[in-house]
Amino acid sequence: MSLPTGEAKYNIYEVRFKNGRKHFFKNTENLTLYMGDSVVVEGSPGYDVGVISLSGELVKIQMKKRNVTEDSEEVKKIYRKASQNDIEIWQEAREKEPETQRKGREIISKLGLKMKLSDVEYQGDGKKAIFYYTADERVDFRQLIRDLASLLSIRIEMKQVGMRQEAGRLGGIGSCGRELCCSTWLTDFRRVNTNSARYQQLSLNPLKLAGQCGKLKCCLNYELDTYLDALKAFPKQDVVLKTEKGEAVFVKMDIFKKLVWYTYKNERSRWFMLSLEQVDEIIEINKNNQVSASLEDYQMEVEIEKKVSFEDAVGEDSLTRFDTPKKSKNKKRRRKTNNSNKSQQNNQNRNQNNQKTKNKPKVEVTQNNKKPKQNKTQNTNQNDNKNQSQNKKRPNNNRKKRPNNRNRNNQNKNAQNKQNNQ
Repeated sequence: MSLPTGEAKYNIYEVRFKNGRKHFFKNTENLTLYMGDSVVVEGSPGYDVGVISLSGELVKIQMKKRNVTEDSEEVKKIYRKASQNDIEIWQEAREKEPETQRKGREIISKLGLKMKLSDVEYQGDGKKAIFYYTADERVDFRQLIRDLASLLSIRIEMKQVGMRQEAGRLGGIGSCGRELCCSTWLTDFRRVNTNSARYQQLSLNPLKLAGQCGKLKCCLNYELDTYLDALKAFPKQDVVLKTEKGEAVFVKMDIFKKLVWYTYKNERSRWFMLSLEQVDEIIEINKNNQVSASLEDYQMEVEIEKKVSFEDAVGEDSLTRFDTPKKSKNKKRRRKTNNSNKSQQNNQNRNQNNQKTKNKPKVEVTQNNKKPKQNKTQNTNQNDNKNQSQNKKRPNNNRKKRPNNRNRNNQNKNAQNKQNNQ
């Protein structure tokens, strides 16, 4: 995008380092730089390697937020674009970080310091390392720096961070299922109080309100302003309603539905749901030194929400049709197939008999025409009887007949008697 005539490109860039650490650097060499370029910048001492994250007029806005001026000592120089050799040295230094962190934790445990070492970051040239730690109290780590410097032979810098900053450096997934805000875009860590949860009518459960850092979630502040604007329309919670039956006290409210619950002082077990307009009406009556009607007259009926039922618009079966197992129909099918086979055999036999009777010579009858008809019916009956006898199951003579229990008992008694007689 071309700039207007007479205007030069802003020569200060924002450079990002490990885990979201950002600083501003000045392009004194007039290099052509773009977002995403790896650059070699001024370090203390030596040099460092980072990636350009922001350029142009947006850098001015970020500098105003952090109260950084162009002439301040915090704005250092950009030396050059990173070469392949610079990137290889930087990667070798990054590979040493896990082992350095392990050694640092061992020394901390030996010295008995009440601090937690959360992360280690090497400079791009490998001559300096920054140790990030968290601690509830002030820690004297002078002996720790001496031991680390003699062990690693590099310059050591200790930097204390808060719990939220530690979670932002390490990263993670929140209860909403998304990546943590502090590790992606949130840079301004404001203080979060339990009052923000009270204004939003949330239960003060520390397990639900705490984030990955162990502190209250930063997202409790996101909708706080909208809740405060909505609460302006509601009466104060310490207002007492004077009715014919007695004085009523506030219990709870629903900001989105604009509903308020009140109960009598003498009868705390019963709650009465009123709309915001009804509560304002009772308060105006009480301002005129008058007593309103009882809360039973103002109480709203609770509408039971209908359950959403899903219907088949296409005419298909219900969704639960596969829940109950179907009964097996194999037995009935087998029976039907056997009966159908038998009926087919009978029909075939009948057709064969009818063909035989057609092929026989006709008998000439002069006196009575009914005799041959009788013979035909007799023949068909005989054939049917034969077919039925053929279709009957033949007895299986191969099976051995089992002797009855009585015969066995008698045989055993006879054998015993013979032995006794002998």
